[in-house]
Amino acid sequence: MSRPDDTRPGEILIPEEQLQTRVTELAAEISRDYAGRRLLLVGVLKGAVPFMADLIRRIDVPCELDFMAVSSYGSTTHSSGVVRILKDLDMPLAGRDVLVVEDVIDSGLTLSYLMKSLAAREPASLAICTLLAKPGRRRLALDVSYVGFELPDVFVVGYGLDHDECFRNLPHIAELDGSE
Repeated sequence: MSRPDDTRPGEILIPEEQLQTRVTELAAEISRDYAGRRLLLVGVLKGAVPFMADLIRRIDVPCELDFMAVSSYGSTTHSSGVVRILKDLDMPLAGRDVLVVEDVIDSGLTLSYLMKSLAAREPASLAICTLLAKPGRRRLALDVSYVGFELPDVFVVGYGLDHDECFRNLPHIAELDGSE
């Protein structure tokens, strides 16, 4: 797929080695916090896939995986605020320890909607792990248990994050050049 416009990856904000070090640290925290329990990781497609794959390989407690696909961006660089569930979970959540794995928390609108939907399914516990958080953009309060990195209000790509489906394959996190 060719680039949709003149956007391209710009300055590398988080190099690959730093990403992998932090993923290992997060996995150790999660393993400690969920010791003796079975954990269901719910990945938010598509952006969380590389992070979740690296994370689960480093978690030391029994884990299962499921995925949801939600959308609030479309092809723009700003959330529309309208959340659509494109793919729901295959597994029931009732009575389970659930950790939602997200790529980035921006305004919090999408994740807040998702957490309310999941909480209604009566899990034993429900927590959030995000690779990236942008506290300056947050419009809703969220209790986030695990945060990889905090970033300023810039649109980023790489390590699963995309712009119009491009740049997910970069091994690092970079600012998007040419974005509005």
